[in-house]
Amino acid sequence: MSNLTSVVQQLKKERDQLQGRIEQLDEALKALTSTGGVRRQGSAQPSRKRRTMSVAARKRIAAAQRARWAKWKAAQRRK
Repeated sequence: MSNLTSVVQQLKKERDQLQGRIEQLDEALKALTSTGGVRRQGSAQPSRKRRTMSVAARKRIAAAQRARWAKWKAAQRRK
């Protein structure tokens, strides 16, 4: 029984040491990220500008979509 108790005490001691190490690592990470030493994942890539579409291209796309809808609606009426 005393062997089991010593094992439990040793495990608790290791856990406490590891928790202290984790706190140190968290503080180090916080210090690095607050000073701008580490880039955040979202800021690594520059934001892209959206491509603009010409009026004629938008009209062609809209006409094609209207044609698809008309075809689908005609097929639904036949059923």
